[in-house]
Amino acid sequence: MENLKKYMDKVIMGICVVLFIFMLIMGSYQIISRYILKDPSTISEELVTYSFTWMSMFAGAYVFGKREHMSMVFFVEKYSKKVQLNLAILSEIVILLFSFGVLVCGGKAITELTLTQTSPALRVSMGYIYSVLPTCGVIISIYSIFNIIELLKRIKEEA
Repeated sequence: MENLKKYMDKVIMGICVVLFIFMLIMGSYQIISRYILKDPSTISEELVTYSFTWMSMFAGAYVFGKREHMSMVFFVEKYSKKVQLNLAILSEIVILLFSFGVLVCGGKAITELTLTQTSPALRVSMGYIYSVLPTCGVIISIYSIFNIIELLKRIKEEA
């Protein structure tokens, strides 16, 4: 399980790096075409916007998987270690339900709904753009399951 999580981390980080480099190149091209060539590119603007959306979603999934996301722990830290672990499991279950319900199921519905709609400049189906929602929902759900298993192991160790 730990190897699968490390592999997922590397793949997702690789996707984020590639998207960031692509955004850097497209953003630079957009600036050059607008201010130097005096011929603005609408395609590059859409590509940067959609790449940023995809990178944000994958980066959010990556940070969640590493358990390095922002959290407010000042209330939880007042409880014993056992209660903290139980609250962490409860939190992971809520996140799992949210990511599966909203991102996977809702994202699948919006993706199917927008398959016939095309983007203005690129002329690609918006369903492809929205497909990042169920994709990252599945990734976050998998990470959440990994986190729950890890927390349950920690509870057993402390018992």
